[in-house]
Amino acid sequence: MAESTPLPSTAAWSPQPGGRLSRSGRGPVLAALEAALDPLMLVLSLAALAWFWEGQIRPPTVVLGLLAFLLAYPGSGPRPAALSMLTLRLLLRWGWQAGLLAAVGLATGYIAVFEQRLLLHWLWLAPSAQWTAHLLLRLSAPGLSRLQGPPRPAVVVGSNAQGEMLARRITDSPYEGIGLLGVFDDRRAGRDGVDQPLVGTLAELPDFVRRHRVQLIYLSLPMSSSPRILQVLDALKDTTASIYFVPDMFITDLIQARSDRVCGVTVISVCDTPFRGWTGWLKRASDVLLASLILLLIAPLLLIIAVLVRLDSPGPVIFSQRRYGLDGQEIRVYKFRSMTVTEDGEHIVQASLGDQRVTRLGAFLRRSSLDELPQFVNVLQGRMSVVGPRPHAVAHNELYRKLIKGYMVRHKVKPGITGWAQVNGQRGETDTLDKMQARIDLDLDYLRHWSLLLDLRIIARTVALVFKDARAY
Repeated sequence: MAESTPLPSTAAWSPQPGGRLSRSGRGPVLAALEAALDPLMLVLSLAALAWFWEGQIRPPTVVLGLLAFLLAYPGSGPRPAALSMLTLRLLLRWGWQAGLLAAVGLATGYIAVFEQRLLLHWLWLAPSAQWTAHLLLRLSAPGLSRLQGPPRPAVVVGSNAQGEMLARRITDSPYEGIGLLGVFDDRRAGRDGVDQPLVGTLAELPDFVRRHRVQLIYLSLPMSSSPRILQVLDALKDTTASIYFVPDMFITDLIQARSDRVCGVTVISVCDTPFRGWTGWLKRASDVLLASLILLLIAPLLLIIAVLVRLDSPGPVIFSQRRYGLDGQEIRVYKFRSMTVTEDGEHIVQASLGDQRVTRLGAFLRRSSLDELPQFVNVLQGRMSVVGPRPHAVAHNELYRKLIKGYMVRHKVKPGITGWAQVNGQRGETDTLDKMQARIDLDLDYLRHWSLLLDLRIIARTVALVFKDARAY
């Protein structure tokens, strides 16, 4: 593969930069607060009472607070519009949580270690603290919404009752982090009592999504329209938008399918990243930990390789390649130079067996994957992950996205230094469409079945392949 590639204009399809969403709509700040608010209020109210009545926070109190937090997390979710509904929901949730804690305490005798007045006051103080915190969150929502960055552009597909309801609720919920651009349908507006204005037909949807960098698509098409649904999904596979069904329906070949609620409306994801919420934190934490440890261990090796590259042939020791990263945004990927040239053109020729551009040292670096070691710096920068779909040359992306359905779905996660495809025989030159199709199939399989254990398995298999795989050149 050539050492550097040009980057065609991405303005026509790259998503608008901005804060990431948690799940299918709410911004990360509000979503995190909503999840932690109720359990935190339980812990803080218990700690305050313990300090007031006992002058200290004893170990049994810490244990009770931890159990209450685990039982209540995540919190009660999006805030209902009416305060009366909020009050009722908080009381019902706290009622069964307190009942369960009391039952466990009585069964184990653990309840005897607490002062009775502390527990009795906690019964009323905890929901009061939760209600007050929710009220303060509601008042501070405008400021928190600004911290989330610009709203993520969204469209609703389907001019029916469900689509109309979702569109109306998105419009009436300015702090959810979603900016509705319009509704798409082949039917005329006003049909079936629906008066939501339409901005285009289903045939016009894919081009609109690319031109306006739409990141959230909500499909509200009836199950009887399954051929239309399949056509829409096929057309949208050339984008990096997250796709959701409204209302519940079943289809096959889902990418990280999960149910969720958007402005109070139930949706099911069709194509989404596996790294939402705590899984995103887990993935990032494992990346930082692994990359830091590996860089500390290989620092002397990096220095030796840098000196050898400089002595082997003229040119830079490390160069950067322009690639598409998460959501199709441009990133810079670092590598040790392994060729005599660093080409920068629209036509990219992959490195092949006996390629005259590969230096003497470069052949060894490429075969052993040592030329990829500087990319651990990319991991610390947040541009890449240790494990994920390998980033392809920009010219190859533009070619294969037209030839392979679902090709762009691999950009729902950060590219990786190694991946599921690479440890399953799809490493090296992809000189035929079948080889690239096999690689993409394995990339999508990784998205469907991701786990931290799978990442560790891939890393272990990568280390073994470094010493015996002859596919890279």
